[in-house]
Amino acid sequence: MLRVIDTETCGLQGGIVEVASVDVVGGQIVNPMSDLVCPDRPISSQAMAIHRITEAMVAGKPPIEQVVSRYHGSDYYVAHNASFDRRMLPEMHGEWICTMKLARGLWPGLKYSNQALREALKLEVTPPADLHAHRALYDCYVTASLLIRIMNFSGWDAAEMIRRMQVQGSSTTFPFGKYRGSKIDDVAKRDPGYLKWMLKNIRDLKPDLRSAMERALSADQ
Repeated sequence: MLRVIDTETCGLQGGIVEVASVDVVGGQIVNPMSDLVCPDRPISSQAMAIHRITEAMVAGKPPIEQVVSRYHGSDYYVAHNASFDRRMLPEMHGEWICTMKLARGLWPGLKYSNQALREALKLEVTPPADLHAHRALYDCYVTASLLIRIMNFSGWDAAEMIRRMQVQGSSTTFPFGKYRGSKIDDVAKRDPGYLKWMLKNIRDLKPDLRSAMERALSADQ
C-alpha cells in the first residue's frame, strides 16, 4: 500500500490548515481521508488565494497534533514535491516518494506542477466534485493518478522508485534553467560553455549538482 498525502498551509513556512490522503492499492485509489486543521499562525493572503481555505473554515478545528495519527500506518508516503510535505509532517516515519522528481526523470521538458502534468499526460482523475485544485484531497487524487501512471509506464515498484529518486538526487539531471530535465552528461557534450558559466557565476549551486557538472566536464575532455 502506498499512501498519497498532501498538506495545505498558511504559507511556504508552514502552519497546516488541511491534510488529506488516499491509498493506492493494486492500481486503485481507495480510503480517502481529509481534515481541516486549526493552524498555529494566521493564514497568509497569498496562501488563501491559492487554496481558498479561510480563517472561518478552520476556526474551532483541532490542531494537526490531534488528527495526524489517522494518517500513520503506511510504509510509504507519496507526495508531489515531497520535500515540502515531509517537512510539514515530520511524524510520518515511512519512506517518502516524490512524484515530481520521478516525473522529471521520465518525461523531461514538461512543466511539473500537478495540474500541468495532469493535462500533459491526460491523466484520468475523478476527484470529489465539491473540491477544487489546491485543496488537499483534490490534489491527492491527482497525485495518486500520476503515481499510477508512473508505475504503469515504468514498471517500477516502491523500492525501485526510491532508488531512482536517489540517483536523481545525485544530480544527473538539471533541476532548473534552460536545460531543466536534461541529463548533465548530454549538456556537457553539446553545450559545455553553459556548464562552465554556471560553475563560475552561480555561487549557491548545491554541492552534489556542482560535483556532477564538474565530473561531466572532465569526462568530456
